[in-house]
Amino acid sequence: MTIKEIREGNTLTIKLDGRLDVLTAPEFGKLLESGLDEVTDLVIDLKDLNYISSAGLREMVTAQQLMAAQGSMKIINVNEIVKEIFEETGFIDFMDMEFI
Repeated sequence: MTIKEIREGNTLTIKLDGRLDVLTAPEFGKLLESGLDEVTDLVIDLKDLNYISSAGLREMVTAQQLMAAQGSMKIINVNEIVKEIFEETGFIDFMDMEFI
């Protein structure tokens, strides 16, 4: 998986490409732990993400919890493959998402 960060003022956009799974979720988690200082708007772009496991879903919940204390989080460009996983797990019901 590759992670690209784009900072514009207090907005951080994170673009994920590949698979967010048990092997790659810790890297995403480290970014969340260290990279959200002064961020009030977190945007996670999943256009090029082709799989998310339970480990990746945990990191999404962590991100949402962190941002609830300091701003907002939105997941954008959710493709059909990842959308199906969010639907099956119920995450679609409580996370702010935009679909492709």
